[in-house]
Amino acid sequence: MQINILEYLDKTVEKYPQKTAIIDNDKTISFQELNEKAKKLATFIAKSNIINQPIAIYLPKCINSIVSDIAITYSGNAYMNLDVKNPIERITNICNLIQPKFVITTSKYKSKIENIADINIINLDEFDFNSKINEEVLNSISSKMIDTDPYCIINTSGSTGTPKGVLISHRSIIDYIEWATKEYNITNSEIIGNQAPFYFDNSVLDIYLTLKNACKLIITPENLFIFPIKLMEYFKEKNVNMLFFVPSILVNIANMDILKSCKPAFNKILFAGEVMPTKQLNYWIKHYPNALFSNLYGPTEITVDCTYYTIDRKFADDEPLPIGKKCRNSDVLILDENNKLITEPNCAGELCVRGSSLALGYYNDLEKTENAFTQNPLNNHYPEKIYRTGDMVYYNNKMEIIFQGRKDFQIKHMGYRIELGEIETALGTIKDLENVCVVYDSKNSKIVLFYEAKNEISNKDLILAIGNTLPKYMFPNELRKIDKLPINANGKIDRLKLKNSL
Repeated sequence: MQINILEYLDKTVEKYPQKTAIIDNDKTISFQELNEKAKKLATFIAKSNIINQPIAIYLPKCINSIVSDIAITYSGNAYMNLDVKNPIERITNICNLIQPKFVITTSKYKSKIENIADINIINLDEFDFNSKINEEVLNSISSKMIDTDPYCIINTSGSTGTPKGVLISHRSIIDYIEWATKEYNITNSEIIGNQAPFYFDNSVLDIYLTLKNACKLIITPENLFIFPIKLMEYFKEKNVNMLFFVPSILVNIANMDILKSCKPAFNKILFAGEVMPTKQLNYWIKHYPNALFSNLYGPTEITVDCTYYTIDRKFADDEPLPIGKKCRNSDVLILDENNKLITEPNCAGELCVRGSSLALGYYNDLEKTENAFTQNPLNNHYPEKIYRTGDMVYYNNKMEIIFQGRKDFQIKHMGYRIELGEIETALGTIKDLENVCVVYDSKNSKIVLFYEAKNEISNKDLILAIGNTLPKYMFPNELRKIDKLPINANGKIDRLKLKNSL
């Protein structure tokens, strides 16, 4: 029985000790080296005799941040990656809430974080990686672990206030990685081009598929995502054959027709985090007709993803892409406003999740945990938690789940309840619009369309394009052409920034 997530690494080291595990620019590390470095750092942490406590990592995306993640796990504690690009006030708020026992960093970043009260610094530049591993101590720690112990803390990506620290267990990640390995037939031939920052939940799939299946993980230089042609050239050079990206990046590559001139040998292309516009997906499928494409869905609170849809038929540009069906060992419920189960097609409700994929809760915030992780209203016989995602979905006529929009993206305009996501889906079919985002200006009661395009589009052209798709009350009242839709640190469209610009 799998208990500890790092049992994956132990088995991989036995089989493939010298195989390259990670490439980071000009640096590489084998599985054996990764394991040894992590255990040396874990031996040092274990001297503090702390168990199941949070330890923060304040590093950019690099090999040493993965070494630190693994070391913290071997020491019997839970890691939390922090974004070095965040304002120090936000980092301070997070640390004040979570109260990590240590922060692992380097000399370059130490000065930014050392003034936060009551935090001990581990400076990797000063750590002796020639020190000895205390296998007896680490084995003793491992023998006491159970699969519901805390594994990591992932902070939700809020732009104001203090984010919630989502606490994930070993069991939740094990279930997710076991499912993904089988569903996508992952082997040691995968070369994964990493996009997600390590403080973002999508990185879980990249890192732990690598550890379980002896894949090769390419830490993609962050500056390349600004230059799609260079990004594709880099992936081609590194022989990357698998991606797990947020849709915004795939959309940009499609809009710039990059694959016409540079086409890496991708055979698995997964995406999650936002709605993938079907028009741009069809561009990718045209260039990779034999590749596996899969649309994954899920909030951090259910350990990355709980539903998926692997593309198995053709979709029109104006047809919404399903988020599909539940992942193995997760269950999804669609509940109406009266907490009744929806089982018929074309009836919207809130997507709720139950099962071992659920996070343990929000660290140091029992009140928010109780509000989000609630008793299953369909079960009054014994305690059973569900997570309310706040996402509105419905079954199509094939009984596939279709994402409609966020509860908080639902607006009331001219007396009608409107899903902004439905407007974006319709606008996404317009040939001249390369990328779109719709926000609501509540102060002035306006639906505002922000869009990327070579030329401006008039209200008349817009009405002609979507007049047969949407009712008049759903037409955007204001059009704003911008060079590029803003992207947040996770690679998603920054809707809050657009709304604040109104």
